[in-house]
Amino acid sequence: QVQLMESGGGSVQTGGSLRLSCTASGNTNSRNCMGWFRQAPGKEREGVAGSYASGIGPYYADSVKGRFTISRDSTKNTVYLQMNSLKPEDTAMYYCVSGTPPCTFHKPRESYYWGQGTQVTVSS
Repeated sequence: QVQLMESGGGSVQTGGSLRLSCTASGNTNSRNCMGWFRQAPGKEREGVAGSYASGIGPYYADSVKGRFTISRDSTKNTVYLQMNSLKPEDTAMYYCVSGTPPCTFHKPRESYYWGQGTQVTVSS
């Protein structure tokens, strides 16, 4: 089992920034992928950004490219999501995930471990 603990959500105005953090504990594996999904009310859960331990370049959803940056500290089993130039449409519950390769962030997988989520609210 892997436990994921997110932090860093909150409320900001349009154009603001937030930094999410997610630390994995338990039966962690440095080869696991880690990333972020989000879900807004009435919408499907969507992949936002993902980090592949294999060295493959990170994944970003088209809607966040150029604004969000994912980074990872393997020594701390922690993944970060720096979110800049936030928009109201970024408002959602953000979930950290960890999974064994091969990974995809195009859609959620039942096999992933999921954090409990952290709320991000962007007001106009």
